[in-house]
Order: sequence, then structure tokens, then C-alpha cells
Amino acid sequence: MSDAKKLYIKTYGCQMNVYDSERMAEMLGASGYQETSTPDDADMILLNTCHIREKAAEKIYSELGRFKGLKAENPDLKIGVAGCVAQAEGQEIIRRQPMVDLVVGPQSYHRLGELEARAGNGVKALDTDFPEEDKFDHLASRPKARRGPTAFLTVQEGCDKFCAFCVVPYTRGAEVSRTPSRLLDEAQGLVERGVREITLLGQNVNAYHGDGDTLAGLIGKLAQIDGLERIRYTTSHPNDMQDDLISAHAECDKLMPYLHLPVQSGSDKILKAMNRKHTGDEYLRLVEKIRAACPDLLLSGDFIVGFPGETDADFEQTMDLIRAVGYGQAYSFKYSPRPGTPAAEKSHVEDAVKVERLARLQDLLTSQQRAAQQAMVGREVSVLFEKTGRLDGQLIGKSQHLHAVHVVSPASNIGSVRRVRITDSQTNSLTGELIG
Repeated sequence: MSDAKKLYIKTYGCQMNVYDSERMAEMLGASGYQETSTPDDADMILLNTCHIREKAAEKIYSELGRFKGLKAENPDLKIGVAGCVAQAEGQEIIRRQPMVDLVVGPQSYHRLGELEARAGNGVKALDTDFPEEDKFDHLASRPKARRGPTAFLTVQEGCDKFCAFCVVPYTRGAEVSRTPSRLLDEAQGLVERGVREITLLGQNVNAYHGDGDTLAGLIGKLAQIDGLERIRYTTSHPNDMQDDLISAHAECDKLMPYLHLPVQSGSDKILKAMNRKHTGDEYLRLVEKIRAACPDLLLSGDFIVGFPGETDADFEQTMDLIRAVGYGQAYSFKYSPRPGTPAAEKSHVEDAVKVERLARLQDLLTSQQRAAQQAMVGREVSVLFEKTGRLDGQLIGKSQHLHAVHVVSPASNIGSVRRVRITDSQTNSLTGELIG
């Protein structure tokens, strides 16, 4: 019988948190933990939190409340909170939920093993510092176990843009970039474990500047790794979309024709209030430039509806921008204030107005997404197969445009890139058939 302790991690929010959770699980593996899919039999529960969405902290407190019974049954159970809510709330989490044993911010989780060893039996461990040392220098080498064909790789953290609605500069800190040599080593290790596609992550990923390199330069170096077949990156800021990165979309075959480029609003007045430092017209010209370099590009975006001061005319300018761009995918949200951000102090748009505007905006975006998918019918695409589907003999993968594609195929094709002819479009996926 194994003496391994069981670790349950629940991850909230963005892909960067998914990556962080993987690294935290690897660190705790060195302390004798193995992951479990349920909290019921766990020796440690770790919530890796996100502070972007509305009432994020309250949702975490509610989630913690669900574990009181488990803690009562097993007083040795350790409960931890990591991530951006941990950074923002700090000691308040332990005050409001005394059963929490440790709290660690996103820049300090390289100390998680030490915190876990200290915590328990009434001892609380808290670390929400922004340490001078690079946490990645202190993370253990990644294990050599086989893994799935796709992986995330954090290359940049933090943000210096200070958008008026965003907490990231306060919870993740200033922009920092990892060195290319370390990233190449980690990417090579992932490929040796079976990874065929890597998505480069950053709060502002195209601001990457490791050892003076640019994101385009890093992509060029990664593209030389044998066995790495696909490269993606997210999330980008329009003001950091430099010419060499645009050129990479035309010149690097391994860089997929998909770009997530948030604009948030089409109104120059609202963009200025958001501190975005670009106009709607500048964004449209940038999109034209990128599409000239990569005509097959599928564009994704983010939109905030009902930002303080948004009028009907401002909202219509956003709708006009969406019509002008034609998005293949997009994410949209009602504005919700984040304590400590400049926008939180401004007068807010009535919620009923936000609800109505969001519904109209999402209807438009949905129609564009469906049109983009329908346009794929009859086309040949390349698909990296990742897993089996619910139906016998069905495989599911992603096209170069990040569309979900399912086909009838042997399971032996998992982990391979195959040519597929698209035969049908559903609400959130495409159906295809293997070619050859």
C-alpha cells in the first residue's frame, strides 16, 4: 500500500493558473503528495484562485465553507489558498476562515513546500510577498512522466499597463520575463514527455523581453525544437503587437493562425477612461496589418460592457467595431468593480442596462462565431488529436484555428497532427473526416 499523501487542487481562472497549479502539484509531489480528483479523501486541499471575475473572494470563502465538514472529520487535513485572491486578501482569509492553514500568493509559490511543512496543528503559514528572487529559479525540474499532447508554458508575468478596471498589476506585480534559455529547456522537456503543442502564457505576453529578446525571437527559437509542431500565445495587448511578431505570423509555420487580441471597447472615450492608451481606429488599423501578414488568421477578443460612463452611443461604437473586425471567437462580460482599482470609484451604469447591452453584444459575437465555423465546412485543416470522444471510435482535437474538431479515428492518432476535411459545423465544434 502506498504511503503517499493525497492532494486535491481546484483551479480557477486563466491558463496561467492552470500552469501554476501544475507546478505547485509538482512541488508538493516532492513532499510526498499525489493528486486526487476529489477533496473527500485528500490530505491537503489547495484552491488556486483568480481575482478577475465579480465577487471572486466571496466565492472562495463560500467554497472553503464546503470543506468544514471534511476538516471536522480529519483535523490533520491541510487547507491552502493560493493565487490572486490569496495575494489580495492575505491574512483576511485566515481571519474569516480559521480552518485555512496556509495562504500563498502567485509570486511566492516556490516556497509552497516550506509553507506546507510549517502549517497545521494550529500553525498558520502566510506568504504574499513579491520576492526579489525569480520563483522559476527555485522550482524543481519537471518530472519526466508522459503527458498529453498540449501544454502551457508561462513566459511572462505581471503587467505595467494599469488598465482602470484590472487588479493584475496589484496581484501579479510588474512585468517580468523569463530567460529564453530556461524556457527552451522547459519546452524541450515537455516535448520529450509527449507534448506537441505549447501555448506561451503571460498576463501581457507580447511584452516579453527576456534577456533582451522579443516574443517573436523566442518563438523563432522554440520553432527549432524537433518534435514541437505547434506554438500559440496568449494574452496580448494591442500596444505591444510589434512588427517582428506580426511578421512571425507570416513566416513561422509552427505559429498557429490564431490571435487573442483584446480591445475591450470601441469607444475612444471609454478606452481613454479605461487607460488602454489606444483608440478604436488604431486597433482596426492594427488588425488590418496583422491580417495582411496572415490572411487565414482567426481573431479573438475581449469586451467589457457597461464600463462607468458608457453611453448608448459609446456602446454602439463597440458594436460597430465588432462588425468591422469580424471575430471568430470572443469573450464578453458586464463591468464589475474591483476594489482598489481606479474605475471602482466611478459612478456605475445601471445593471439592467448592462444586461441588455451584453445580450445584444453576445448575439452579434455568436453570429460571427457561427459564421466563422460555417465557413470552415469543406475546407481542409490540420488537427492535433488530444483525447477520445463520448462516442465509440471518436477522437477530439483542435484545428490550427483552435476550433474543436471531432472525427471517427483510431485512438492511435492521439498526439498526432492529421489532415481533416470539415464536413459539418455544430454550435461549439466541427465535424470532419480524415484525409488519407
